[in-house]
Amino acid sequence: MAVCDAKYTFTAISIGSYGSQSDGGIFRISPFGQALLSNQLPLPPDKPLCSESQPFPHYFVGDAAFPLRRNIMRPYAGTNLDRSKRIFNYRLSRARRVIENSFGILSARWRILLRTMECSPENCEKIVLACIALHNFIMLNDHQRWYCPDNYTDREGADNVVHQGDWRRDINDSRGAFRTVTTFARRGPAEAFQLRERLAHHFLNAGAVSFQNGIYHTPQRN
Repeated sequence: MAVCDAKYTFTAISIGSYGSQSDGGIFRISPFGQALLSNQLPLPPDKPLCSESQPFPHYFVGDAAFPLRRNIMRPYAGTNLDRSKRIFNYRLSRARRVIENSFGILSARWRILLRTMECSPENCEKIVLACIALHNFIMLNDHQRWYCPDNYTDREGADNVVHQGDWRRDINDSRGAFRTVTTFARRGPAEAFQLRERLAHHFLNAGAVSFQNGIYHTPQRN
């Protein structure tokens, strides 16, 4: 379980669940998840969205495996969604792509993460921590971009077509694969639903971007 920034570097991690729980379950028992859900994480103060005066909380972007909370935004469930919800899910998906690529780069470059580690659980945790520390160091200091070239991450072209990053090919060549995320329908606090509605409205108005208008064309990955 991890959090990353826009530079594909990891800022918070939780290691040790060994795949025995769902992503949401791991999140709830991790120190990071417990701190976030209990409002004990030192987040920046609320700040108004552009062209608005009412403050809006800083939030983490998660997929459907995570709960909807004041500081966690997850997509709307279902497929028959109105324009506002579809655009919200699209914008959230673009942001979530960063963490997917972070895991992809990490796994493709440190191939030990793609196979079973034949060592003690304690040493497994140390190995994963070492890989993440080295990944962060290289990402922040690799000015020639040999570790993560331009085409190594997913990129979106014209008509919202997503071109898959080369890390996916490298992982497939190693016969590795990311497991499918299990989703759960769960209710969140009323405030969280209201905040998501505000954000969806913002994406349709002051926070709109031109490329979101093409989501009604079915994009293809290649």
